[in-house]
Amino acid sequence: MLPQPLLERISALQLVLKETPTVRLPWEGLDLHAKLEGQNPVGSLKDRPALWVLKRAAERGQLHEGSTIVESSSGNFASALATYAKLLGLKFIPVIDPNITPGYESFLHRTCDQVVKVTERDDMGGYLKTRLNKVRELCGSIEGAFWPNQYGNPDVIEAHYWLTGEEIRRTFQRLDYVFIGVSTGGTIAGVSRRLKEVFPSIRVVAVDAQGSVIFGGTAGKRYIPGIGASVRPELVNHALIDDVVLVPEYETVQCCRELLLQHNLLVGGSSGSCFAAVKRYLPRFRELPTPPTVLFLCADRGTAYLDTIFSPSWSARFS
Repeated sequence: MLPQPLLERISALQLVLKETPTVRLPWEGLDLHAKLEGQNPVGSLKDRPALWVLKRAAERGQLHEGSTIVESSSGNFASALATYAKLLGLKFIPVIDPNITPGYESFLHRTCDQVVKVTERDDMGGYLKTRLNKVRELCGSIEGAFWPNQYGNPDVIEAHYWLTGEEIRRTFQRLDYVFIGVSTGGTIAGVSRRLKEVFPSIRVVAVDAQGSVIFGGTAGKRYIPGIGASVRPELVNHALIDDVVLVPEYETVQCCRELLLQHNLLVGGSSGSCFAAVKRYLPRFRELPTPPTVLFLCADRGTAYLDTIFSPSWSARFS
Protein backbone atom coordinates (compact mmCIF):
# COMPACT_ATOMS: atom_id res chain seq x y z
CA MET A 1 0.00 0.00 0.00
CA LEU A 2 1.32 3.44 -0.91
CA PRO A 3 1.95 5.79 2.04
CA GLN A 4 -0.50 8.64 2.58
CA PRO A 5 0.58 11.65 0.48
CA LEU A 6 2.51 14.35 2.33
CA LEU A 7 -0.20 17.00 2.03
CA GLU A 8 -2.79 14.64 3.49
CA ARG A 9 -0.51 13.83 6.42
CA ILE A 10 -0.02 17.54 7.13
CA SER A 11 -3.78 18.16 6.97
CA ALA A 12 -4.36 15.32 9.41
CA LEU A 13 -1.79 16.79 11.81
CA GLN A 14 -3.57 20.14 11.76
CA LEU A 15 -6.46 18.48 13.56
CA VAL A 16 -4.35 18.33 16.74
CA LEU A 17 -4.35 22.14 16.95
CA LYS A 18 -7.12 22.94 19.40
CA GLU A 19 -8.12 26.34 20.75
CA THR A 20 -5.88 27.53 23.59
CA PRO A 21 -7.47 28.81 26.82
CA THR A 22 -7.80 32.42 27.87
CA VAL A 23 -7.79 33.04 31.63
CA ARG A 24 -8.83 36.12 33.59
CA LEU A 25 -6.34 37.55 36.06
CA PRO A 26 -7.80 39.37 39.07
CA TRP A 27 -6.76 43.02 38.92
CA GLU A 28 -8.54 45.97 40.47
CA GLY A 29 -9.77 48.46 37.88
CA LEU A 30 -8.78 46.27 34.95
CA ASP A 31 -10.44 43.42 33.07
CA LEU A 32 -7.20 41.54 32.41
CA HIS A 33 -6.83 38.31 30.44
CA ALA A 34 -3.93 36.07 29.36
CA LYS A 35 -4.09 33.75 26.34
CA LEU A 36 -2.07 30.63 27.12
CA GLU A 37 -0.44 29.61 23.85
CA GLY A 38 1.78 27.19 25.74
CA GLN A 39 -1.19 24.81 25.67
CA ASN A 40 -0.54 24.09 22.00
CA PRO A 41 0.65 20.49 21.39
CA VAL A 42 4.40 21.24 21.22
CA GLY A 43 4.15 24.07 23.72
CA SER A 44 4.02 27.46 22.00
CA LEU A 45 2.15 29.72 19.59
CA LYS A 46 4.70 28.69 16.95
CA ASP A 47 2.81 25.39 16.51
CA ARG A 48 0.26 27.24 14.41
CA PRO A 49 2.53 28.78 11.74
CA ALA A 50 4.81 25.74 11.68
CA LEU A 51 2.07 23.46 10.35
CA TRP A 52 0.42 26.19 8.29
CA VAL A 53 3.66 27.04 6.46
CA LEU A 54 4.40 23.37 5.77
CA LYS A 55 0.92 22.85 4.36
CA ARG A 56 1.08 25.89 2.09
CA ALA A 57 4.54 24.84 0.87
CA ALA A 58 3.31 21.33 0.10
CA GLU A 59 0.35 22.78 -1.81
CA ARG A 60 2.74 24.83 -3.96
CA GLY A 61 5.12 21.94 -4.52
CA GLN A 62 7.92 23.63 -2.55
CA LEU A 63 7.89 20.84 0.06
CA HIS A 64 7.82 17.19 -0.89
CA GLU A 65 8.89 13.72 0.19
CA GLY A 66 12.64 13.81 0.76
CA SER A 67 12.80 17.55 1.48
CA THR A 68 15.13 18.86 4.16
CA ILE A 69 13.70 21.73 6.19
CA VAL A 70 16.25 24.32 7.37
CA GLU A 71 15.29 27.15 9.71
CA SER A 72 16.73 29.69 12.13
CA SER A 73 15.01 29.76 15.53
CA SER A 74 15.51 30.78 19.13
CA GLY A 75 13.65 27.67 20.26
CA ASN A 76 9.88 27.56 19.82
CA PHE A 77 9.59 27.47 16.04
CA ALA A 78 12.43 24.95 15.84
CA SER A 79 10.76 22.70 18.42
CA ALA A 80 7.48 22.79 16.52
CA LEU A 81 9.17 22.08 13.19
CA ALA A 82 11.28 19.31 14.72
CA THR A 83 8.18 17.58 16.08
CA TYR A 84 6.07 17.88 12.96
CA ALA A 85 8.95 17.02 10.61
CA LYS A 86 9.51 13.84 12.62
CA LEU A 87 5.83 12.90 12.37
CA LEU A 88 5.85 13.63 8.63
CA GLY A 89 9.03 11.68 7.93
CA LEU A 90 10.99 14.76 6.86
CA LYS A 91 14.48 15.85 7.85
CA PHE A 92 14.89 19.12 9.76
CA ILE A 93 18.07 21.08 10.53
CA PRO A 94 17.58 23.84 13.12
CA VAL A 95 20.05 26.72 13.27
CA ILE A 96 20.30 28.02 16.84
CA ASP A 97 22.55 30.28 18.95
CA PRO A 98 23.89 30.42 22.54
CA ASN A 99 20.81 32.23 23.88
CA ILE A 100 18.62 29.17 23.36
CA THR A 101 17.50 27.64 26.65
CA PRO A 102 19.14 24.33 27.66
CA GLY A 103 15.75 22.61 27.56
CA TYR A 104 15.06 23.58 23.95
CA GLU A 105 18.58 22.70 22.84
CA SER A 106 18.40 19.31 24.50
CA PHE A 107 15.05 18.60 22.85
CA LEU A 108 16.37 19.52 19.39
CA HIS A 109 19.41 17.27 19.76
CA ARG A 110 17.10 14.40 20.61
CA THR A 111 14.70 14.93 17.71
CA CYS A 112 17.00 16.09 14.89
CA ASP A 113 19.89 14.27 13.23
CA GLN A 114 21.75 17.56 12.83
CA VAL A 115 21.65 20.77 14.88
CA VAL A 116 23.76 23.76 13.80
CA LYS A 117 24.71 26.26 16.51
CA VAL A 118 26.30 29.58 15.56
CA THR A 119 28.44 31.31 18.19
CA GLU A 120 29.55 34.54 16.51
CA ARG A 121 27.56 37.68 17.29
CA ASP A 122 26.53 39.87 14.37
CA ASP A 123 27.34 43.56 13.98
CA MET A 124 24.25 44.49 16.03
CA GLY A 125 25.33 42.46 19.05
CA GLY A 126 22.88 39.62 18.45
CA TYR A 127 22.96 36.34 16.54
CA LEU A 128 20.08 36.63 14.08
CA LYS A 129 22.13 37.79 11.09
CA THR A 130 24.65 35.04 11.75
CA ARG A 131 21.90 32.43 11.95
CA LEU A 132 20.27 33.61 8.73
CA ASN A 133 23.60 33.56 6.89
CA LYS A 134 24.09 29.96 8.04
CA VAL A 135 20.58 29.03 6.86
CA ARG A 136 21.32 30.43 3.39
CA GLU A 137 24.62 28.57 3.30
CA LEU A 138 22.97 25.27 4.22
CA CYS A 139 20.12 25.73 1.75
CA GLY A 140 22.65 26.40 -1.00
CA SER A 141 24.45 23.14 -0.29
CA ILE A 142 21.50 20.77 0.29
CA GLU A 143 19.47 19.47 -2.61
CA GLY A 144 15.75 19.78 -1.95
CA ALA A 145 16.19 22.17 0.98
CA PHE A 146 13.14 24.14 2.11
CA TRP A 147 13.46 27.31 4.21
CA PRO A 148 10.14 28.23 5.94
CA ASN A 149 11.57 31.73 6.60
CA GLN A 150 9.47 32.67 9.61
CA TYR A 151 10.88 36.22 9.35
CA GLY A 152 9.56 36.99 5.86
CA ASN A 153 7.00 34.37 4.83
CA PRO A 154 3.48 35.86 4.53
CA ASP A 155 2.05 32.40 5.29
CA VAL A 156 3.05 33.04 8.92
CA ILE A 157 0.81 36.13 9.00
CA GLU A 158 -2.00 34.11 7.44
CA ALA A 159 -1.68 31.44 10.14
CA HIS A 160 -2.03 33.92 12.97
CA TYR A 161 -4.83 35.81 11.19
CA TRP A 162 -7.01 32.72 10.74
CA LEU A 163 -6.00 30.79 13.87
CA THR A 164 -4.72 32.94 16.75
CA GLY A 165 -6.53 36.13 15.79
CA GLU A 166 -9.77 34.35 14.94
CA GLU A 167 -9.76 32.50 18.28
CA ILE A 168 -9.39 35.80 20.13
CA ARG A 169 -12.23 37.26 18.05
CA ARG A 170 -14.52 34.41 19.10
CA THR A 171 -13.55 34.72 22.76
CA PHE A 172 -14.29 38.41 23.32
CA GLN A 173 -17.31 40.56 22.63
CA ARG A 174 -15.24 43.62 23.53
CA LEU A 175 -11.48 44.10 23.55
CA ASP A 176 -9.76 47.43 24.15
CA TYR A 177 -6.05 46.55 24.28
CA VAL A 178 -3.89 43.63 23.21
CA PHE A 179 -0.21 43.29 24.15
CA ILE A 180 1.90 41.07 21.87
CA GLY A 181 5.61 40.27 22.08
CA VAL A 182 7.54 40.81 18.85
CA SER A 183 10.41 38.78 17.44
CA THR A 184 9.72 37.59 13.88
CA GLY A 185 6.68 39.86 13.54
CA GLY A 186 4.32 37.22 12.20
CA THR A 187 2.16 36.95 15.30
CA ILE A 188 1.51 40.65 15.74
CA ALA A 189 0.95 41.12 12.00
CA GLY A 190 -1.68 38.39 11.73
CA VAL A 191 -3.41 39.02 15.05
CA SER A 192 -3.50 42.81 14.71
CA ARG A 193 -5.02 42.68 11.24
CA ARG A 194 -7.78 40.29 12.33
CA LEU A 195 -8.62 42.15 15.55
CA LYS A 196 -8.67 45.58 13.92
CA GLU A 197 -11.39 44.27 11.60
CA VAL A 198 -13.73 43.27 14.42
CA PHE A 199 -12.66 45.75 17.15
CA PRO A 200 -11.90 48.96 15.19
CA SER A 201 -11.00 50.95 18.32
CA ILE A 202 -8.65 48.34 19.79
CA ARG A 203 -5.12 49.48 20.54
CA VAL A 204 -2.41 47.03 19.57
CA VAL A 205 0.70 47.36 21.75
CA ALA A 206 3.91 45.80 20.47
CA VAL A 207 6.21 44.58 23.24
CA ASP A 208 9.93 44.46 22.51
CA ALA A 209 13.10 43.94 24.54
CA GLN A 210 15.61 46.63 25.35
CA GLY A 211 18.62 45.89 23.15
CA SER A 212 16.42 44.93 20.19
CA VAL A 213 16.47 47.07 17.04
CA ILE A 214 13.05 46.12 15.64
CA PHE A 215 11.56 49.51 16.47
CA GLY A 216 14.73 51.56 16.19
CA GLY A 217 16.10 50.92 19.66
CA THR A 218 19.81 50.88 20.45
CA ALA A 219 21.35 47.48 19.80
CA GLY A 220 22.61 45.65 22.85
CA LYS A 221 23.25 42.18 24.22
CA ARG A 222 20.14 40.20 25.09
CA TYR A 223 19.96 36.92 26.97
CA ILE A 224 16.28 35.96 26.89
CA PRO A 225 15.16 34.30 23.64
CA GLY A 226 11.77 34.60 21.98
CA ILE A 227 11.46 38.38 21.91
CA GLY A 228 13.44 41.07 20.11
CA ALA A 229 15.83 40.83 17.16
CA SER A 230 19.05 42.32 15.85
CA VAL A 231 17.37 43.15 12.51
CA ARG A 232 13.87 44.40 11.71
CA PRO A 233 11.93 41.44 10.28
CA GLU A 234 9.99 42.10 7.11
CA LEU A 235 6.72 40.81 8.61
CA VAL A 236 6.66 43.63 11.18
CA ASN A 237 5.89 46.03 8.31
CA HIS A 238 2.50 44.32 7.87
CA ALA A 239 1.42 44.77 11.50
CA LEU A 240 -1.11 47.40 12.60
CA ILE A 241 0.61 48.76 15.71
CA ASP A 242 -0.56 51.66 17.87
CA ASP A 243 2.21 51.75 20.45
CA VAL A 244 5.51 50.12 21.37
CA VAL A 245 6.82 49.30 24.85
CA LEU A 246 10.47 48.34 25.37
CA VAL A 247 10.98 46.13 28.41
CA PRO A 248 14.35 45.64 30.16
CA GLU A 249 15.18 42.00 30.78
CA TYR A 250 15.26 42.38 34.57
CA GLU A 251 11.55 43.32 34.42
CA THR A 252 10.91 40.27 32.25
CA VAL A 253 12.41 38.04 34.93
CA GLN A 254 10.49 39.75 37.73
CA CYS A 255 7.18 39.51 35.89
CA CYS A 256 7.64 35.85 34.95
CA ARG A 257 8.07 35.09 38.64
CA GLU A 258 5.12 37.27 39.59
CA LEU A 259 2.89 35.44 37.12
CA LEU A 260 3.95 32.15 38.69
CA LEU A 261 3.77 33.12 42.37
CA GLN A 262 0.67 35.33 42.27
CA HIS A 263 -1.32 33.95 39.33
CA ASN A 264 -0.12 30.32 39.09
CA LEU A 265 1.00 30.75 35.49
CA LEU A 266 4.31 29.13 34.55
CA VAL A 267 5.09 30.96 31.31
CA GLY A 268 8.13 32.01 29.31
CA GLY A 269 10.13 35.17 28.76
CA SER A 270 8.01 36.99 26.18
CA SER A 271 4.96 36.41 28.39
CA GLY A 272 6.72 38.12 31.28
CA SER A 273 7.65 40.99 28.98
CA CYS A 274 4.03 41.43 27.89
CA PHE A 275 2.86 41.42 31.51
CA ALA A 276 5.53 44.00 32.33
CA ALA A 277 4.26 46.17 29.47
CA VAL A 278 0.70 45.94 30.82
CA LYS A 279 1.95 47.10 34.22
CA ARG A 280 3.77 50.03 32.61
CA TYR A 281 0.41 51.01 31.06
CA LEU A 282 -1.48 51.00 34.39
CA PRO A 283 -1.35 54.80 34.89
CA ARG A 284 -2.98 55.28 31.48
CA PHE A 285 -5.67 52.71 32.26
CA ARG A 286 -6.59 54.52 35.50
CA GLU A 287 -7.35 57.67 33.51
CA LEU A 288 -10.02 55.91 31.44
CA PRO A 289 -13.71 56.40 32.34
CA THR A 290 -14.36 52.64 32.51
CA PRO A 291 -12.01 49.70 33.16
CA PRO A 292 -10.68 48.49 29.79
CA THR A 293 -10.65 44.88 28.66
CA VAL A 294 -7.01 43.94 28.15
CA LEU A 295 -5.41 40.81 26.71
CA PHE A 296 -1.76 39.79 26.63
CA LEU A 297 -0.35 36.79 24.82
CA CYS A 298 1.63 34.18 26.69
CA ALA A 299 3.63 32.67 23.86
CA ASP A 300 4.94 29.55 25.56
CA ARG A 301 5.33 27.50 28.73
CA GLY A 302 7.84 28.34 31.42
CA THR A 303 9.23 24.81 31.64
CA ALA A 304 11.92 25.58 29.06
CA TYR A 305 13.12 28.48 31.24
CA LEU A 306 13.58 26.69 34.55
CA ASP A 307 17.37 26.78 34.17
CA THR A 308 17.40 30.45 33.12
CA ILE A 309 14.64 32.90 34.05
CA PHE A 310 13.51 30.86 37.06
CA SER A 311 17.05 30.07 38.21
CA PRO A 312 18.37 32.47 40.90
CA SER A 313 21.99 31.91 39.83
CA TRP A 314 21.31 32.57 36.13
CA SER A 315 19.08 35.60 36.71
CA ALA A 316 21.55 37.16 39.17
CA ARG A 317 23.07 38.94 36.15
CA PHE A 318 20.06 41.28 36.21
CA SER A 319 20.43 42.24 39.88
